[in-house]
Amino acid sequence: MAYYFYLNTLLLPIAPSKLDLKINNKNKTVDLINHGEVNISKKSGLTDITFDARIPHRKYPFATYKEEFKNAQYFLDEIEKLKNGKPFQFIVSRTSPSGTILFYTNMKVTIEEYSITEDAEDNSDITIPIKLKQYRDYASKKIVVSKSDDGSQNPSGSVDNKRPDSNQKPSNKTYTVKKGDSLWSICKLQLGDGGKYPEIYKLNKELMDSYNKKYKTSKYTIYPNQVLRLE
Repeated sequence: MAYYFYLNTLLLPIAPSKLDLKINNKNKTVDLINHGEVNISKKSGLTDITFDARIPHRKYPFATYKEEFKNAQYFLDEIEKLKNGKPFQFIVSRTSPSGTILFYTNMKVTIEEYSITEDAEDNSDITIPIKLKQYRDYASKKIVVSKSDDGSQNPSGSVDNKRPDSNQKPSNKTYTVKKGDSLWSICKLQLGDGGKYPEIYKLNKELMDSYNKKYKTSKYTIYPNQVLRLE
């Protein structure tokens, strides 16, 4: 099974062996007179994500890089840049040995904390336990107050802006390939420029190459249900 972990555009060279996603519950239990204990259902809380990222000092045959080998310092610097309070996309792509796309994780997150560990038993490679928290977009509502048309003293109010739907995945982040799609047509419809297909190939090189090697097709060939990164 092939796993690819992305922190924004940063591809981890070695996929963590374990990933924990804790979907928190915000329900509340109360006691009502004559009814006993009841559960008040509320919208789920933010998801906590934890995993250990192994960053090697040398190139291993099982490690994956976008273009060429990057040393540990490069990954340390890139992860530190993400610890700036701004949300980013966390994506995990899962592919079975037969090449079938399994379920994937794609959510906006922030880095809550991480630490750095070096162990001689692991060839002094760096292990970075990372804790992420799901991020939901939010915004204040604007109430527009106006006088009534009949001249009465009772003003009326209306909501001018609604809060964004934080559960909606950004349409410009990923795209699920459908039957009949081509890389050019996806770039044309989603990015406005079909000529960007080489850039999208580079972003998804590991995923696309694994398929094209298996089926002996050209490098720009895509398959239904593949989840492609567009940024």
